[in-house]
Amino acid sequence: MDVSSRRPSMADVAARSGVSYQTVSRVLNEPDIVKPATRSRVREAISELGYTRNRAARALKTTRSSLIGMLTDGSALFGPTETTTAIESAARRAGYSVLLTTVGAEDGAGREVGGELLGSGADGILVVAAHEGMVPAVSTAARSTPVVAVAARSLQMPGIEVVGVDQRLGARQVIEHLARTGVRSVVHAAGPQDWFDARSRQEGFEEAIALHGLDGAVVGPGDWTPRSGYELTNALVRDGLPEAIFAANDMMAIGVLHALHEHRIRVPEDCAVVGFDNTLGAEFQVPSLTTVAQPFAELGRLALERLLHLLEGTELPPGTPSTLPPRLVVRRSTRPERTH
Repeated sequence: MDVSSRRPSMADVAARSGVSYQTVSRVLNEPDIVKPATRSRVREAISELGYTRNRAARALKTTRSSLIGMLTDGSALFGPTETTTAIESAARRAGYSVLLTTVGAEDGAGREVGGELLGSGADGILVVAAHEGMVPAVSTAARSTPVVAVAARSLQMPGIEVVGVDQRLGARQVIEHLARTGVRSVVHAAGPQDWFDARSRQEGFEEAIALHGLDGAVVGPGDWTPRSGYELTNALVRDGLPEAIFAANDMMAIGVLHALHEHRIRVPEDCAVVGFDNTLGAEFQVPSLTTVAQPFAELGRLALERLLHLLEGTELPPGTPSTLPPRLVVRRSTRPERTH
């Protein structure tokens, strides 16, 4: 990570002075127990880097509340909303207040970030970066404060920590399940391609189709709404229906189910249907919807943990992941898996 792109941490001071993180901590908190030569070397590194202790790090140790900023696009879609709620819950449990700022495309990400949020004294910022439109906000925020982005793929920015759910794995789980039910042809009703989740799910679909030797195709993109799933399915009925339709999210899957019902096509006997997200009510569709559940609560905890370690300058515990696995939830919109 490029030190010049973010606030210097205690880990940076340790690396510059050639001592351990614990030694830097002792120089800051109990300098008399550190040898004078070592103490001088550490203080020289602190001066060179411009390191200052931050309020969030102190709050972590004293259990005093501190402030974390969070940027979203204000989307009411299930994934971004659940992610935002999970981060807020994790922060409250850890004793932190959260200042939520919505970045609208019409506002200009730079002005919005540079105004209310960066002027608030937030020690660090969590960005729910669901699509390409949030990338300027991430870049602007990272100029002044530590940033962790929640995104489905790397943002290729120096100094930016990224955590997320493995969307490709979720799509692969779907295709593996369909293959085990005997399905040989699957169409993916894709989501909007400026959304990282949609692109990753499509990539996972294409990888799994090739791996299992299935007949696969991609249609769309849709726009996450039931209407788009409905219209894409009507076109498939006219052009030739596959044995299964994998919708990019549950809302599109609802439109798929409705279109199939209107055409009197049985689900899953004539065409299986799978969604993604495990939205509230997915189990009450007719038939109940097979889908992929994302671990939003765990994602919120992971994002906060990453930010606190970034602020503190400490190393993450060995084996701490940057991506979390989703979980396939099998219901009645797909046929049973074959046992042989």
